[in-house]
Amino acid sequence: MSEIAEVGNKIVKAVGEIIRGQEELVERLVCCLGAGGHVLLEDFPGTGKTTLSKALAGTISGSQFQRIQFTPDLLPSDILGVSVINPQTAEFKFHKGPIFSNILLGDEINRASPRTQSALLEVMAEKQATIEGVRHSLDGLFFVIATQNPVEFRGTYPLPEAQMDRFMMQCSLGYVGMEEEVQILTDQQGVKHPVERVEAVVTRDDVLAWQRLISQVRVSDELKHYMVQLCAMTRQHSDIKLPASPRASLALMKVSQARSVMAGFEFVTPEIIQDVATDVIAHRLVLSNEAKYSGKTGRSVVESILAEVAVPV
Repeated sequence: MSEIAEVGNKIVKAVGEIIRGQEELVERLVCCLGAGGHVLLEDFPGTGKTTLSKALAGTISGSQFQRIQFTPDLLPSDILGVSVINPQTAEFKFHKGPIFSNILLGDEINRASPRTQSALLEVMAEKQATIEGVRHSLDGLFFVIATQNPVEFRGTYPLPEAQMDRFMMQCSLGYVGMEEEVQILTDQQGVKHPVERVEAVVTRDDVLAWQRLISQVRVSDELKHYMVQLCAMTRQHSDIKLPASPRASLALMKVSQARSVMAGFEFVTPEIIQDVATDVIAHRLVLSNEAKYSGKTGRSVVESILAEVAVPV
C-alpha cells in the first residue's frame, strides 16, 4: 500500500494512544473522515466523546479546529457568523462563525433548538453557507463531529430528520473495560491532559489526497445492487415510517470504500458492507409507533434486513 493509503491507519494509531479501549470506534470515525462525511456520536456523558474529537483534530497538522457548545439559547448566527457595523466607517463587516474551519466539534448538539440545529444543514451537505444572501464556500476539508446525549435526557431536543440524514454515520462509544478505565486514571495523573500530548502525524493535504484515493476504490456492479437493495428494503418494511434515502446508499458505498482502504484492500467486499451498514443506515430510519412500543430499534431492523437480503456471490 502507498504512503497515502496509510493516512487513516496513522490517525487511528495516534488517537488510540490517547483514547483507551475504543479502537473499533476510532477506526469507524476515521473511515467517516476518509469518506468525506460527518459523524454523530451518541452516548452518556463522560464516555469520552469530546476528548475523542479533540484528539482526532490534533493528529492533522495544518487544519483548523473549532468547537461549538450547543445550548438552548444558541442562535444560528452564533454558528454561521454575523455582520457587525464599524462605528468609524459606518460599514458592516462580516465576522465568520466557527463553521469556517476544517474540523468542527458540535458538542451536545441536541441541547439547541431545531432552528439552530438546522443552521448546519447547508454547510454539511454542500460545504457552503448562504449568509445574509451571500454564498460562502468552505475549505476542501470539512468534517463535523457532533456529540449528543440520549434523547431521553432532560433539556434535549430530537434532531430533525433532515439533520440526521446529513450525518454519514452514527456511532456509540459505550463504557470501556475495567483495565482500560484504570489506565485512564493513570493517564490523568500527569501534569498535562492526555489530549495535549497528541501529536500531528499527517497533514491536511495528506487527508485530502487520502480522500481522493478512497473515492477511486473499485465497487463491482453486483455490490452496488446489493447496497441499493439493503436501502430499498427499508422502503417496504412494515416497521419503518421514514425509510433510507438514496443519500444512504451513497454514504454506504463511500464508507465501504474507506473501510476497504484501511483494511488494505483495493476493492469493496460484501463483508465490509455488512460491517458498516448498521452505522450508516439505522439512524436515518423513523420507526412506526407499533415497532417502538414492541422494543425494536433502527439498528435491530437493519440487522434483520442484513440477514434477509442475499449476499452476491
